[in-house]
Amino acid sequence: MTATAKFGAISLDSKDPRGLGLFYRQLLGLELEYESDELVVLQGDGVTLTIERVDDHIPPDWPGNRVPKQMHLDLFVTALDTAEQAAIALGASKPDPQPEPDRWRVLLDPSGHPFCLTVPAIPIG
Repeated sequence: MTATAKFGAISLDSKDPRGLGLFYRQLLGLELEYESDELVVLQGDGVTLTIERVDDHIPPDWPGNRVPKQMHLDLFVTALDTAEQAAIALGASKPDPQPEPDRWRVLLDPSGHPFCLTVPAIPIG
């Protein structure tokens, strides 16, 4: 099959692109490719993550749906408790409820986007 497009990047909205960029650089070990008050571009392992300034950004209200999450990141880890503690130390928060805390942990990044820490079925390297 011939592709019509090539995957470019995952983009997140934030009132504070620099702050959210720092959070994801530290959490995921990504390299900073570009940074301004309006846009941060991070790169690593074939993935590009951009954070774009949206002054009136309203965070999702997970687990509610008044403001839906629209998308979230699944981040593979080797140890849930250790990864959760590290993410919280970097600025993530842990909302209630936790649907299946033995399988994954739902956290919120500093701009309120939900993301999941999960141990994959196939071990990561």
